[in-house]
Amino acid sequence: MLAIRLFSEGGTDAGIGWLVWVVLLIFFVMVVLGWLAATKGWLKKEEESAHEAHGEEHGHAADDLTKLEGIGPKVAQVLAGAGITTFAGLAAADEKTVRETLDAAGYKYMDPSSWPEQAALAAKGDFAALQKLQNSLKGGRKAASK
Repeated sequence: MLAIRLFSEGGTDAGIGWLVWVVLLIFFVMVVLGWLAATKGWLKKEEESAHEAHGEEHGHAADDLTKLEGIGPKVAQVLAGAGITTFAGLAAADEKTVRETLDAAGYKYMDPSSWPEQAALAAKGDFAALQKLQNSLKGGRKAASK
């Protein structure tokens, strides 16, 4: 009721009229600052910035390791934490080190034995051969012959 009376009377009280304008000005400034923060990326988390910088180290953009059979987004993130962000990096990685990294992250059931071969094909850009290899895999593992 007070708000309706204030607006209908035009804020006859000397202190209320300017208060409405101040509140509107503050709202407008907050909207503009929010828009600037969203468009300029001022609210990026440090983790996102560090991950982007890590992926661009040595002039190589990070590859999408999830394109390899048996690697999902969470495992790709674990590998990135170990410094493996490219197909070439995974192809050159020691399988024992990859297994230890996965074990430490709680992925003891993962079998990375086919990942270096897949990564080598992807690094060369031979996606036809990669697809053929992946068709013979199940969950990143070589399918058992019957």
